[in-house]
Amino acid sequence: MELRSFGVGSGGSIQVKILSAELIASAPRVDRLPPSGLPEIAFLGRSNVGKSSLLNALARRRKLARTSSTPGKTRELVLFRIRTDRGDVGFVDLPGYGWAKVSRRERESWGRLAEGYLANRPELKLAIVLQDIRRSWSEDERLLLEWLATQGVPGRIVLTKTDKLKLGRRKERIRALSKEIGEGFGRPISTSSQKGEGLDLVWRTCFDHAFPRDPESEIGID
Repeated sequence: MELRSFGVGSGGSIQVKILSAELIASAPRVDRLPPSGLPEIAFLGRSNVGKSSLLNALARRRKLARTSSTPGKTRELVLFRIRTDRGDVGFVDLPGYGWAKVSRRERESWGRLAEGYLANRPELKLAIVLQDIRRSWSEDERLLLEWLATQGVPGRIVLTKTDKLKLGRRKERIRALSKEIGEGFGRPISTSSQKGEGLDLVWRTCFDHAFPRDPESEIGID
């Protein structure tokens, strides 16, 4: 099998080789999601934010996570094992929120599912919150970030679809979004799943939290 690699870091780069990627399980409740024995990274975001595309790009697989033109397609916790030469990690795809064309009851059910996982999963090491760079923060995102901070869940912001904007406009949006949320979650990481931009920084952040004792992964991201 061909090994996929990412250059990570500034100065001396770290080559991350993707050995394999596979679906482990999906579950409608956190108590039905089997223990993975892996450090898990949760991916959250508004419906149609590009979550599945980012997961596929990070794993260098076209169809690991299912993409759909219909927002709100993911309705369960979906757990993947990503094997790398630096260790195995679990990626957890959580249902997208904010999709208006479902019932209020169903939206509340998705919220309970996400909260149940984030509050009770011992394997969780980091919650990555995705935001379309073209959108402003909604009340949903603000409440999510506030909840993560209150619960002490480590979080990081990843901006998606940056290739949709020209460089000048992109910088403006990064500054605006960063100012709105403050410094509690660090500087947002800008990504484009289509062009592969920023994926190395996302991987670097994942390793920082999944394997914090690894000296090479302790280099911060500014």
